[in-house]
Amino acid sequence: MSFNALIVNKDDAGKVSAAVEAIEVDRLPEAEVLVAVEYSTVNYKDGMVITSGGGLVKTWPHVSGIDFAGTVEESSDPRWKPGDKVVLTGWRVGEIWWGGHAQKARVKGDWLVPLPEGLTTRQAMIVGTAGFTSMLAVQALEDHGLSPDKGPVLVTGAAGGVGSVAVSILAGLGYEVAGVTGRPETESYLRELGATTIVPRAEVAETVKRPLESETWAGCVDAVGGAMLGRVLGQIKYGGSVAAVGLAGGAALPATVIPFLLRGVNLLGIDSVMQPYDNRLRAWKRVASDLPMDRLEAMAVPATLSDLPRLGAEIMEGRIRGRVVVDVNA
Repeated sequence: MSFNALIVNKDDAGKVSAAVEAIEVDRLPEAEVLVAVEYSTVNYKDGMVITSGGGLVKTWPHVSGIDFAGTVEESSDPRWKPGDKVVLTGWRVGEIWWGGHAQKARVKGDWLVPLPEGLTTRQAMIVGTAGFTSMLAVQALEDHGLSPDKGPVLVTGAAGGVGSVAVSILAGLGYEVAGVTGRPETESYLRELGATTIVPRAEVAETVKRPLESETWAGCVDAVGGAMLGRVLGQIKYGGSVAAVGLAGGAALPATVIPFLLRGVNLLGIDSVMQPYDNRLRAWKRVASDLPMDRLEAMAVPATLSDLPRLGAEIMEGRIRGRVVVDVNA
């Protein structure tokens, strides 16, 4: 039985190309659970894989897609049975393991979680890896003392996938949210998601000589890294925290230890790929309860498998707003 998948390949000259092809089920990697995929998404890692491999893919050809939601078709794992609705994020699926940009995927049972009650598979993929990561960041900030009465929370890269969901979650929980963006045309979008303040990227894009500035933010979800993260650390209130979730602005951190020593600032690293099962369940449960569904719909951009080569290039160029939802069966 054949199905459609986005096949990413590299030729002898090292050029990477991606196209939708019909393939047989027996080409899927061996694992315990076969899933009929319903929806997937486009993340930054997907863009890397689709356009160049990004150093993530070890064998070719490959199927991209680091997350998906769908229905179990076959399972030799007793935890999963045909008909179960499931979600997968992380575990290097779509990187070194064939991923969700296909109508079927075969994966290990350990990698799946049940679709949260109250969410459809489509809604789960509007959330996707980006939203799951955002919730992990919010949970980490709250675990370190953040609450709405502490003051405003900054979200960098606010119009991107992680940032959009972080703004929505925080606003829905009653936080005063400031969103950083370098695209003025996204201001109305961010306000619709719940941001009360828009911070132009230029205001926080460069480090300054002073290691400490005025205490401005009670916390921050940072999807940018680099110089912006270094600058924000000096603006965090005493005892506040920054949850670092991305490096769109670079991997280097031009900062000093002064904010940590004199203000007790916490820098929290957020990994969504290898999160233990219990942490995943906790985060997805909170997504279902704390993320306003109307705001979720506002950030959804529909797509099909045939759109993925173009979208992969666009996300690498920073031209995607919100969350792309790929209907793999359309």
